[in-house]
Amino acid sequence: MTTVLLTGSSRGIGAAAKSALEARGVSVIGQATRSDAIDTVPADFAEPFGAAELWEAALARAGGSIDVLVNNAGLFAANPIAMSDMQWLDAWEDTLRINLTAAAQLSRFAVRHWQDRGVGGRIVHVASRAGHRGDSPDHWHYAASKGGMLALHKTIARAYAGEGILSFAITPGFTDTAMAGDYLQSRGGDGLLADIPLGRVAEPEEIAAMIAWCALDAPPSMTGATLDANGASYVR
Repeated sequence: MTTVLLTGSSRGIGAAAKSALEARGVSVIGQATRSDAIDTVPADFAEPFGAAELWEAALARAGGSIDVLVNNAGLFAANPIAMSDMQWLDAWEDTLRINLTAAAQLSRFAVRHWQDRGVGGRIVHVASRAGHRGDSPDHWHYAASKGGMLALHKTIARAYAGEGILSFAITPGFTDTAMAGDYLQSRGGDGLLADIPLGRVAEPEEIAAMIAWCALDAPPSMTGATLDANGASYVR
């Protein structure tokens, strides 16, 4: 049975992805900052050793073999430039650690795991439209973290394809989750939809279907690809 380690699995896109993968008969080990669920490992990525502790716990639960890593966990919180220097820097570093550094740590553990076993594996990075086009003036850090994730993804794809280690990225625009809801409201709610030709934001289940496809079905030749899901609000 294929085993997937899925971060940020307790809500929104992560919860939808967990359901989509399990519907395919996949064993999913989830991660959340706090959780009592038997199939979820509590791990705080704001802590330097959070990612390492998650990997070791997940590997033990999986019986020593993980086939797919989905880097989905993320922090999206405003950080106005008018904040004090220390507040702004703290918020910047918190977001970069959770959104990018933890994903890089887990990707490193996964690549080394597959190399040691002499098998291939797949990594799916849930980035963001913001990684391409930027974000609001209060979200420099979020855009930077997702841009960094895309660079990480491309580097992994180019470096390890010959070993059967594949990397895919998905870049959602606004998605109907609790994380995006407050932001949409703060930016004018329905008025923001005028920038989305499709006329609506994405549903978590749409992004989950893309995650499951990349994790299980995408052809190896597609490694290195980034799939956009933003209702044509950003085309490239």
